[in-house]
Amino acid sequence: MEEFEVSESANKTKTIYISTVFGISMVLLMVGLLGLILVHANNLSRYVKENIVLNIFVDDAAHETDVRQLQNQLESNPAVKQAIYVSKELAARNLQKDLGEDFVRFLGYNPLSQSLDIYLNADYANNAQITKFKTDLLKNPIVKEVKYQQSLVDQMNSNITSISLVILAFTGIFVVVSVALINNTIRLAIYSQRFLIKSMQLVGATKSFIRKPFILYGIWHGLLGGLIAVIILVGTLYFANLEIPDLVILQNNTEFGIVFLLVIGLGIFISAFSTFLAVNKFLRLKIYDLYR
Repeated sequence: MEEFEVSESANKTKTIYISTVFGISMVLLMVGLLGLILVHANNLSRYVKENIVLNIFVDDAAHETDVRQLQNQLESNPAVKQAIYVSKELAARNLQKDLGEDFVRFLGYNPLSQSLDIYLNADYANNAQITKFKTDLLKNPIVKEVKYQQSLVDQMNSNITSISLVILAFTGIFVVVSVALINNTIRLAIYSQRFLIKSMQLVGATKSFIRKPFILYGIWHGLLGGLIAVIILVGTLYFANLEIPDLVILQNNTEFGIVFLLVIGLGIFISAFSTFLAVNKFLRLKIYDLYR
């Protein structure tokens, strides 16, 4: 009979621990998904900013060597990601492709100028930095004109700022909710062990001695929950790439690794800390309070 009761108690404890790990992993999964959304949103913002083109038109009398020299100077500028030289012939071919007509043959000459297409780094893709960059460029005697879509840059930065604030606010709220959910899950698990905690205390065990195995279990459960969440996240990314191949341009394995480590670390920390608080609570309770 005693063996049956011990076996039943052990099975009940295992069930509680399994449900605890499952609960932690599901909450961490949602945190991880939100983290991946933040990473993709940040990379999408960077990708859009770095694909804004500044067209630098040079004087018709400028020699190709001078334009190439300007290109080299721009490529050494920290604000510039890429500078592409567009010759008169290449500009004509591109325009012919867009128009679908050979306008050079019709006009009898090529009216287009040499130019440079400039792509800025994301941190410099705002109107204040672009205006300063443009002013400096126009000081060069061979630069005739600098064109870019100012309204597009304004609208893009405004939208990105608004979206980022919403995502960050949602992230903050969700992290708080996640901590509360994991904390409640662990408190319920420790609640089932309250009589064991009090029995150990009554036979003279110190508080640190009683806490230690529970905290170790908490760390283990947090680690398992984090690993399960990470495995599901990796699977989600894999299937997302199969369905949307273009997502590859927004992915950064280093940033994903940081998200995965944060998910595991968050699981371990919250689980261990919540276990510490829950065990302390039952250590402070009187025996008659355990039945409430």
